[in-house]
Amino acid sequence: MSRANFEHKIKQLHIEIIRMGGLVEVAVEDSVQVFEHNNRELCEAIIENDTTIDEAEKRIESKCLWLIAREQPIASDLREITTALKIITDMERIGDHAVDIAELAMRTVGKNAFADSSHISQMAATVIEIVHSAITAYANYDLELAESTGEKDSVVDEYFSLVKQELVQIFATQPQRMNNAIDFLLIAKYLERIADHAVNICGWVRFSQTGEHKNTLIF
Repeated sequence: MSRANFEHKIKQLHIEIIRMGGLVEVAVEDSVQVFEHNNRELCEAIIENDTTIDEAEKRIESKCLWLIAREQPIASDLREITTALKIITDMERIGDHAVDIAELAMRTVGKNAFADSSHISQMAATVIEIVHSAITAYANYDLELAESTGEKDSVVDEYFSLVKQELVQIFATQPQRMNNAIDFLLIAKYLERIADHAVNICGWVRFSQTGEHKNTLIF
């Protein structure tokens, strides 16, 4: 394969991952909408969308492995392919957690989802922002955006602690609402995990540009 053809395939790979990232962004945004409005049709759309995300991961993974086996890339080329393999794994997990949130949210029908926590809506908005910024950083090879986005993870962690405190109060004072509160706590945990995976994406953007990566992977 000529160098020009190889570079074209790398560019195509990059575009496919950006498209997968777009699907992931929609999944996260929609899952929060399901949580807030109990939209069953939207929940079903998220589940269907997740199948498309899974298929995209498998397709991109196959192309990456083919490029490695066929071209035996070195240096920056190998870093970019490795970055692609790692990022699609994190994107796939984000998609899975979006489904988890949507399915849990459907159990809160008629229960005014955000009423049990004054901070969970702020947490959700911050997570959506982090996911968008992480995918944008990858799309634009923007190291500065990747670094600043990674720093926002602590904000999500703070919101998660506040949400836990609010829900613990419900456990203690309103035991009849415990099941619903547990579902909310799980949703908050999935939001935190989504942010963790988005931060991982930022870490791999750093790796692709510098060859350095902090050991922040979440499994």
